[in-house]
Amino acid sequence: MRVLLVEDDEHVADALGTALRQQGHDIVPVCTGAAALAGMEGIELVLLDLGLPDLDGLEVCKRIRAMSPVPIIVLTARTDEIDRVLGLHAGADDYVLKPYSVHELRARMEAVTRRVCRCGIASSGHQASCHGTQEIVAFGPLSINLRSRDVLLRDRPLQLTRKEFDLLAMLMEEPEKVHTREDIISRVWDENWFGSTRTLDVHIGALRQKLGAYEWIETSRGVGFRLGTPPEES
Repeated sequence: MRVLLVEDDEHVADALGTALRQQGHDIVPVCTGAAALAGMEGIELVLLDLGLPDLDGLEVCKRIRAMSPVPIIVLTARTDEIDRVLGLHAGADDYVLKPYSVHELRARMEAVTRRVCRCGIASSGHQASCHGTQEIVAFGPLSINLRSRDVLLRDRPLQLTRKEFDLLAMLMEEPEKVHTREDIISRVWDENWFGSTRTLDVHIGALRQKLGAYEWIETSRGVGFRLGTPPEES
């Protein structure tokens, strides 16, 4: 993969870059948020440190996500739960705390790239799994385009993160079905997901907020979630 490594600590960047190159990756190192935003062309995965000298890493994450669905893994020493939640809301796909092993990071990189093609996005070495399936899926006033990843609610576009889109797309496949938490984590994140299932709750909450009503996603207590009856527009 062509990996953008955004890290302002030269020693960390050199060591990590060397280790990942030994695994066959093409590493593009940059040390500022501005350089990261300017260097996105051809990038297949972003490793993003939050402590940058010019821009806050969360802002860089938001701007990258606004321009591209590329997987983003945040690398940080910030340990508070609120920082992890903010990182996920900013569009990160995973959150790795420092210090970490190269083996763990490599496993997480493989996990996010396995998921990137599930709803119409192909990446290096992975073909999109939605080929040949229905391109437009609708449920009441809500519709999604699996190819372009556009979402319309009552003909108004919604801006979703890649994870939010993948989660919504899964729920819309079978609107009446209750999807277990385990199935959702396996499909939208990965069967070998390292993180807390709290991540799922964060994304469900964000989706409900963007859809404008709690009722859009029903909770089956102790089981999982399903798409709810679309509420009438007030």
